[in-house]
Amino acid sequence: MNKVSWKDIWILAEQRKGRILDISFELLTRGLELRAQRGCRLNAMVFGSAIAEGELQKLIDCGADSVVFYRAPELKHFLIEPYAACMLEMIEEFRPEVVLAGATSSGRTLMPYVAVKAHTGLTADCTQLKYEKNSGNLLQTRPAIGGNIMATIITPEHRPQMATVRPKSAPSAEPMKGRTGEITIRTPGEKLKSRIERIRSIPADEKLSLQDAEKVVVVGRGIRKAENLPLIRAFADEIGAALGASREVVDRGWLSYSHQVGLSGKTITPKLYIGVGVSGAIQHLAGMQTAENIIAVNSDPEAQIFQVADFGITGNLFDVIPELTLKLKQMKTDSVTGSGM
Repeated sequence: MNKVSWKDIWILAEQRKGRILDISFELLTRGLELRAQRGCRLNAMVFGSAIAEGELQKLIDCGADSVVFYRAPELKHFLIEPYAACMLEMIEEFRPEVVLAGATSSGRTLMPYVAVKAHTGLTADCTQLKYEKNSGNLLQTRPAIGGNIMATIITPEHRPQMATVRPKSAPSAEPMKGRTGEITIRTPGEKLKSRIERIRSIPADEKLSLQDAEKVVVVGRGIRKAENLPLIRAFADEIGAALGASREVVDRGWLSYSHQVGLSGKTITPKLYIGVGVSGAIQHLAGMQTAENIIAVNSDPEAQIFQVADFGITGNLFDVIPELTLKLKQMKTDSVTGSGM
């Protein structure tokens, strides 16, 4: 393969209902770091049916040198075959050295499919990306063997080099004044036919998005059974927090996979994380240890979660959580009535 003919970095900017999603700007942060190392261009591809130019301009403002918008009614919602057809067209035309996407439900579905079609490699769920000096090989680092080691993977003989990046593992790129770039609109043709039909979507059952929430309460197996969840929900609602879960809670069917935090679930970086009955397995810590403030409630003083906690409460959660909930309610009542003054 003539690797010299492959150049530049491309990200997949995701959209929903015509709005560019946060993961797109997190990928631009990664792309900007790589662009500085490689001295190349950073570009974004977007698939959709109706996106205002102002939304596309946001990608330019935050670091993209160009944006290519593939526009067609078939691209309004994510379907793997039409999206893959557009990405493969981009790869054939622009011959990118690196293609990055978020490790979202869309990215995790699309990127492996495209990698097979493009006869190249893919590294999933990367936590670190950087160029190897002089070779142009992308050093793609990700947790392996249950999160016990970090593996660095390269794709030395094939291009493009493809990787997915965990959401919330990097900050969103900030707008930069005076940036200009080219926005191009493409209209794909017959290749957008799909054997899959989208019937409907079922919204998540949570009021707050786990990955976007500033406060998260996470339950572990210490809650003992699903019937005890209302106790934790009441506490989470009282502080305006999203509800998360360890893998074991999800595996037992007490909460759905959309709540899972950890290596095989979501990565979160809230301002406040409260673990209730969470032991702190390394796979779970990989998804939450970058939280700004970590509070742990566990009856076992040797629980691993206390090793990363800023504050720890050693006690029975069935005593601690109801008491905390009651105190919070009393504080709110006092602030309304003025009795606390």
